[in-house]
Amino acid sequence: MDLINPSVQSYAEQFSSGEDDLLQEINAWTLKHHTEYQMLSGHLQGKALETSSGLIRPRRILETGTFTGYSALCLAKGLTVDGQLHTIELRDDDAAVARGFFNRSSFSQQIILHRGNALSIIPELNETWDLVFIDADKPAYIEYFNLVLPKVRQNGFILADNIFFHGEALEDKPKGKSAIGIRQFNEFIKGRKDIEKVILTLRDGLFLVRKL
Repeated sequence: MDLINPSVQSYAEQFSSGEDDLLQEINAWTLKHHTEYQMLSGHLQGKALETSSGLIRPRRILETGTFTGYSALCLAKGLTVDGQLHTIELRDDDAAVARGFFNRSSFSQQIILHRGNALSIIPELNETWDLVFIDADKPAYIEYFNLVLPKVRQNGFILADNIFFHGEALEDKPKGKSAIGIRQFNEFIKGRKDIEKVILTLRDGLFLVRKL
């Protein structure tokens, strides 16, 4: 299901700032070597993440779901000079690939890569987050949110990816645990009064949440 007209996507990419050389390399490597290449944020969403981070100027960023490292490098571009980005990846192979790309970037000392289950790792991180990017196991989105929200500063932001889940979350009765999990998360966010939220119709949907 094409949620975004391919011509609109192409046009938007043409008129947006381009990827740097390392991001282009990550994009190309992932498309060629990874069976789940569609999980990559990609040019347009990556630029949106980079711009959002640049506006916020976060000192501490948390990312759940590193994949091959593209989104982390986009988010890291907005970090303060003394800032750090903590990113969590469950799969060892993906973590190793991402670490290799991080080591070649100017953010190698600012990106801290954790390997394991985010639900176990997040409570161990003694940080106050300015920006959180949720992009991991879809059925666990509500759990991730509940874990991080108390540690997000007032007026801090949470971004949640894939909130359309290929269009399946738009159905009244979605099938599959990931689509169901995303639909439940969307309803959960809709009902909260302690946050401001907006859905960005970018790629597979992005929830932008500000803590009040």
